[in-house]
Amino acid sequence: MSDWWWVAFGGVVALLLGLDLFVFHRRSGREGTRRALAWSAFWIALGLAFSLVVGVARGHDAALTYLTAYLIEQSLSVDNLFVFVALFAYFSVAPEHHHRVLFWGILGVIVTRGAFIFAGVALIARFEWVVYVLGVILIATAAKLGLSGGDEVHPEKNLVVRWASRVLPMVKSFHGDKFVVRTGRGWRFTPLLLVLLAIESTDVMFAVDSVPAVLAISRDSFVVYTSNVFAILGLRALYFALAGALRSLRYLRPALAVILGLVGVKMLLAEVVAVPTELSLGVIAAILAAATAASLLLPEGRGRAQRG
Repeated sequence: MSDWWWVAFGGVVALLLGLDLFVFHRRSGREGTRRALAWSAFWIALGLAFSLVVGVARGHDAALTYLTAYLIEQSLSVDNLFVFVALFAYFSVAPEHHHRVLFWGILGVIVTRGAFIFAGVALIARFEWVVYVLGVILIATAAKLGLSGGDEVHPEKNLVVRWASRVLPMVKSFHGDKFVVRTGRGWRFTPLLLVLLAIESTDVMFAVDSVPAVLAISRDSFVVYTSNVFAILGLRALYFALAGALRSLRYLRPALAVILGLVGVKMLLAEVVAVPTELSLGVIAAILAAATAASLLLPEGRGRAQRG
């Protein structure tokens, strides 16, 4: 693939991030649900539309592969939102400062995911047996996700957060949306930096799940990375749109566990059974649609009432 496709993609992402931070959200403020839904629709539409670019650059099959990878990453990214909610509650971050933290957090995620993806592609190209290791990791993650009741967030046990709070010069109170402030004793970091570090370091653990999952669909670094980035770009808006309704999506995690398990099996049996991309895309979409419908039609309160 021509390097110009990478340059164009990088330019578009930089432009979108610049507009987001310096034009549309240049001032801190509470994000309304209606506006968040509109932004979510925009980012999702943009992510889906990019499949046309992939189709032009790599062909029809690559476009379908991109859509499958994007759908997996978009669904897995929703699980990040549960952690975001827990972290903001733990650190008592004011709602009007959530967007700024998520912006810089997601910018860091784009960089770290790129490192994971390119390292994974290089490892698989050199050591074919790595595919089986990643498949086992996905199946183990699926089992853990399916059996766990939910994420327990313990920032006080996070090694990065503990290191930063001990080594870096800190102030105890927040100073608006600032990560660093100038005091009478010099420059000091605020607790908002600890929140950012918690989000960044937590995503490293999520990358262990999501990167192998998308590498099971494709080993084309352009397809894998762009699908990751477009899913991540819409994560902020999705957080504000769904933050109040996340707990009602009680069948989402079991659905994600099934998807990860199926993708892990697909990875292990890749040399034996060739699963068409269209079939993978259809199955994943059907599982997510069924989980969403079940969550809406069978809310937790109704289930308790019926058991009572």
